[in-house]
Amino acid sequence: MYIKHLSLANFRNYEFAEVELSRGVNLFVGENGHGKTNLVEAIGYLSTLRSHRVAGYDALIRRTEASASVRAMAHHNDRDVLVDYELNRGSANRAAINKNQLTRPRDVLGSIISVTFAPEDVELVRGQPSHRRDFIDDLLVQLAPRFAGVIADYERVLKQRNTLLRTAKQTGAKGTALSTLDAWDDQLVKYGSELIAGRVALVNKLKPLLEESYAAIALMKVAVEVLVKSSIATAQLALDDEAELESMLLEDPSDIAEIYRFKLNEIRVKELERGLTLVGPHRDDLVFLLNDLSAKTQSSSGETWSLALALRLASLNLLRQDGRVGDPILILDDVFATLDAGRRARLAGLVASNEQVLITAAVAEDVPSELQAKAFTVTNGVVANG
Repeated sequence: MYIKHLSLANFRNYEFAEVELSRGVNLFVGENGHGKTNLVEAIGYLSTLRSHRVAGYDALIRRTEASASVRAMAHHNDRDVLVDYELNRGSANRAAINKNQLTRPRDVLGSIISVTFAPEDVELVRGQPSHRRDFIDDLLVQLAPRFAGVIADYERVLKQRNTLLRTAKQTGAKGTALSTLDAWDDQLVKYGSELIAGRVALVNKLKPLLEESYAAIALMKVAVEVLVKSSIATAQLALDDEAELESMLLEDPSDIAEIYRFKLNEIRVKELERGLTLVGPHRDDLVFLLNDLSAKTQSSSGETWSLALALRLASLNLLRQDGRVGDPILILDDVFATLDAGRRARLAGLVASNEQVLITAAVAEDVPSELQAKAFTVTNGVVANG
């Protein structure tokens, strides 16, 4: 897959932009703050409906404007697909494929597949669990877009259930109110079990590719492990992000649902006391081990970078194996300046043959010369060839 043309209107610092892209490597060079990352962020957003830089989408709309739009002409399987997405501050977002309006904007997912590696990705190893949950969920949605609906339904039910729990805490509600909670429990277990099962199955597919990618980047054979740690599998109630969680190994949603329902019954009194849903995929985490040691607490700076990069390369290879669109678009956002010379060269060798690679850099010399690129300069929200 590759993007042939990108159009932006009121996206970040761009009033308008029209960019003709090519197969192979495309390099955007510009000083920090001039908008080079904004270009690749727009493509990444079409893939996951999430920015790799900020939560929500309000910051993506140009200041003083009410809406922004991203349009991309993608090519795969010998055909062009035109993808439009409109972000609105005061109303629902809108999306279209080949100018046919979609009933649900999230149905645009799956039309463009990409993988983004950026300096922020060290947070996948050392940061909060939310970074790792976003990572695995974004990958899950690209592999199986139906999970966007599962996640949306789970978040909707979680919000409603938390509202009911807060009300029950404040009013001391009993009887009918708790019967209503039972109904929300059924929905929470349904969607939550499916999401947990999807994460576990995906992690199991990712493991061998992650170890291979780490060895290719670090030039050493290391036992790399990734585990889904789940609050519903944990004997003691985990009330904060630093709590120790147990591994979830089951892939069958019905088996997970049985455990989930038991756990909700077990902790109901505590949830009513706190007015909050205390277990579920919104509280879970991924744990990475290098030679059986926690990567979060025990890895060196070099090991952290190698693992973060290996996660993205493994994702790229997994999406490629899926076979729906061939090579995903690979986005390397200000990466080469942060890597040592050896990792730069190895990364260049690993990605050079990808159907399309989009690179941003403040200095062109940071990018290895073997990556022959179509070059653009970006200055104050204006994109020019060369």
